[in-house]
Amino acid sequence: MAKSAKKTKKTKTSKKTAPTPKTGKRHAKAAAKEEEEKKWWFKQMKRNNKHKLGYHPDNPARIYCDGVFDMFHIGHTGVLRQGKAMFPYVHLIAGVSGDEETIRLKGKLVMDEEERAKSVMSCRYVDEVIMPCPWILTLEFLEENDIDFVAHDDLPYGSAGEDDIYAEMKKAGRFKATQRTAGISTSDLIMRIIRDYDDYVWRSMERGYSHKELNISRMKATSIKIDKTVDKMKSKVKRQLS
Repeated sequence: MAKSAKKTKKTKTSKKTAPTPKTGKRHAKAAAKEEEEKKWWFKQMKRNNKHKLGYHPDNPARIYCDGVFDMFHIGHTGVLRQGKAMFPYVHLIAGVSGDEETIRLKGKLVMDEEERAKSVMSCRYVDEVIMPCPWILTLEFLEENDIDFVAHDDLPYGSAGEDDIYAEMKKAGRFKATQRTAGISTSDLIMRIIRDYDDYVWRSMERGYSHKELNISRMKATSIKIDKTVDKMKSKVKRQLS
């Protein structure tokens, strides 16, 4: 009886400690992530033994800024400038998203990936461009490209089923916040064009673009031409009377 009781007790203990496949996977994933973080911090310690990270030309901080960068504007250059200024010595890497993934997750683009990448590379703050870059960052991507920190504005960026695609970087202490430039974004620029649509169509027609090139009907083109001609006549009369 004693032997039987002992056996039963052993079996119960075994059942308690045996992890389910789901728990085992979760633990393995957490352990792998912890190992990646340890590797990075160890690398920093080795580098810092020679020169402090970002404070010597032989040991620049490798900062990564990613984005779509469509219709490249001063809001984009503002983010890149902040990334470049995070340490006295910075190697700034810009990640430019590819066309296929951006259109699927965000919508139609004005510029294709090559145009966007070349625009970013022309910015004096940028040392390197990765295109296409991953939409959701991982610590593995940072290790593969020897990236120290990711720079982006601090607001949670929900996309591709994630509440914040930068959450993992923030948790690992590999995130540095930038500030957005108020009043300017690609969406703002597109809204300005949509708001004054007829004016921009007329502007293009005056420069020789046909209604087919502008993707409008002949009737629409004629209507805009009449309206703008009338507006011009009214303005001329007002000037003469004033």
